[in-house]
Amino acid sequence: MDTSDGRQHDEHHHDARGADGSQTGPAARGLIVEEPEPRVVRAAIAGDLTALEGLIRAYQTPVWRFLRHLLGDEALAEDVTQETFLRLHQRLPSFTFRSKFSTWVFRAARNAGIDALRSRGRQERLLKALPPPRPAPGPDLRAEVQASLGSLSPKLREALLLVEVLGFTYREAGEVLRVPQGTVKSRVSQARERLAVWHARGGRAGAGPATRPRGGEAPGWRGGCRGEL
Repeated sequence: MDTSDGRQHDEHHHDARGADGSQTGPAARGLIVEEPEPRVVRAAIAGDLTALEGLIRAYQTPVWRFLRHLLGDEALAEDVTQETFLRLHQRLPSFTFRSKFSTWVFRAARNAGIDALRSRGRQERLLKALPPPRPAPGPDLRAEVQASLGSLSPKLREALLLVEVLGFTYREAGEVLRVPQGTVKSRVSQARERLAVWHARGGRAGAGPATRPRGGEAPGWRGGCRGEL
């Protein structure tokens, strides 16, 4: 089940517009993952390979992006993306339509990512290897954002990615992470604060408080990166 082709180009979604021309579709709040039609999911559950392949194509790129930032390793993210869709294929009959399909998919991706992090941690402890050096920020915004995400703990990183990059609401992100909505909101707030500290120090890690930039936002994060990483 190859998940590489979908990463070679960005998704292009046509947003629905109201009578006044305002956006009413997913892009109105930054969501880059659209919900499949229930009939397509039911067809995939029933064994329709064409429907299954369509679901994989729709989700492989956002899942890989989420895992790439969660794991900080593109090659590992590719392997875990493969593992995620293998798990989804095996467990598809257990989907009961009690939640959004996208929530179910990203919960599986998150669980597979956590398993990979734990496995990598065990290997590193066994080898007594030093942690890899944190990549220095590159000349462009995307490289800077990726480096700043690497300074966050996995719990803060995954919450921020779900809300800010994938456009999930706090409630939806809570369903993916299996934590209360308030916990997601707190983690996202902490992540923003730590990104602000990271930027205030010029991209250097360290302990202790730093002055929050005006407006309380981390420079270079909000307003220009959602759905583009």
